[in-house]
Amino acid sequence: MKIQRALLSVSDKTGLLEFARGLAALGVEILSTGGTARELRAAGIAVVDVAAFTGHPEILDGRVKTLHPRIHGGILQRRDHAADLDTCQQLGLLPIDLVCVNLYPFESCPSIENIDIGGPAMLRSAAKNHTDVVVLTDPADYAPVLAALRTAGDLPMAQRRALAQKTFARTHAYDAAIAAWLADSRPAEIPLRYGENPHQTATFRPDAPLPAEANLAAARILHGKEMSYNNYMDGDAALETARELHAAPAAVIIKHMNPCGAATGETLAAALAAAWEGDVVSAFGSVIALTRPVDLAAAQVLKGRFVEALIAPDFEPDALEFLKAKSRDIRLISLDRPLAAPLPRKLARSINGGTLTQDADIGAAEGWTVVTKAPFPDALRPVADFGIRICKHLKSNAILLAWEYAPGRHAVLGMGAGQPNRVDAMRKLALEKARENIARLHLDPGQTLAKTILVSDAFFPFPDNIETAAAFGIRHIVEPGGSKKDADCIAACDAAGIAMAFTGTRHFLH
Repeated sequence: MKIQRALLSVSDKTGLLEFARGLAALGVEILSTGGTARELRAAGIAVVDVAAFTGHPEILDGRVKTLHPRIHGGILQRRDHAADLDTCQQLGLLPIDLVCVNLYPFESCPSIENIDIGGPAMLRSAAKNHTDVVVLTDPADYAPVLAALRTAGDLPMAQRRALAQKTFARTHAYDAAIAAWLADSRPAEIPLRYGENPHQTATFRPDAPLPAEANLAAARILHGKEMSYNNYMDGDAALETARELHAAPAAVIIKHMNPCGAATGETLAAALAAAWEGDVVSAFGSVIALTRPVDLAAAQVLKGRFVEALIAPDFEPDALEFLKAKSRDIRLISLDRPLAAPLPRKLARSINGGTLTQDADIGAAEGWTVVTKAPFPDALRPVADFGIRICKHLKSNAILLAWEYAPGRHAVLGMGAGQPNRVDAMRKLALEKARENIARLHLDPGQTLAKTILVSDAFFPFPDNIETAAAFGIRHIVEPGGSKKDADCIAACDAAGIAMAFTGTRHFLH
């Protein structure tokens, strides 16, 4: 669908001129308001004032500019809906194909006059009609959108949908910040059942503003007991790991902050069942995060199984009733929005006397170099990606065995986490759990290990790890590389016929 008309109205002018010039070069007519229009004209970019487009002047000191049928009719009209097109033709409502708006800077300067009304309304209208309208609220998205328009003349639906999701997350966070400010300028402090142990008191204070992505602070607890400190910690760990698998129906099972089970599946029920098999003992009393709304089939996987909490984008009514009847204590937590890829952000941790901050560990492998004589099969790259994304959420030292349990579907076969040395994480935990699962599920060891990747969160300091893996029957290893003993580890792989790839990216989690 060709973009013919765009509305640009931004408080943050970052990247505005380059974006507008790019649109103008593509023949797009630009509508704008106030300071945005002035800046564009000063740069020599042709602009139509919104007041001229609507035929109505701004009123109430600019409080009402874009709240007009010519704006929202232009955005919300469905291009494949005959009745909409007839109405818009009769009323002279021209289509608006792209909306680029970022909001008054309320979070950095909270005040009544910095509460944006027209901006969120336009964003929500455009996001609702994203099949016909491209919506942007983040300058970081300008370049990818322009690139798509230049090469294909349009955006693929997946990109349109991702922008719409990001927009609703932004307006949600914006409204949450306003609500917190009106509640005496700070978010409420929530008392918890107890801290890490029953004799420790604890509270939870949501951030203001809330993050612009699915999070526990903005979630609704639909059923179950009050949350404890550990529930929030495990729930957050489950949610952060599940984000890594957002593109597929997936389940992540957390026990004491570690993913003891994780899987993707053809259906959510299949993913949850496969994740449970990763560690049937540890899954008891766990916290689970799912990447899709819970349907009845997925809910029934938990029949007869005790879990502390189940977190999901939503719950279908029959699934919710089934789970409520299953247990009066299970916490059912609705995120009320879809899961998406993790956003870059800062993480903070308190120590006695100060606070440490760092960037979140976003992404998986940044590089891929096969360093052994044995080639690494391309067909196993998706298994490796799954394994890296789960392993990075295990406490170091960490070893994870990921396998393809069905075509294109992946699960944890064994894991070892939180050990002072990598040999114990592998030999005493990950490999033993894999051996136990292979026997319990009556799997053929050779066929199973042929589809298995051993992932290490950091480099192997000595070849003894390789020798241990080879003796177990491991044929494929992924690790960051970078050890002084890399050459010895590669030689050990070559001697055993193991294929090994270096990613160049360490994923410690302390």
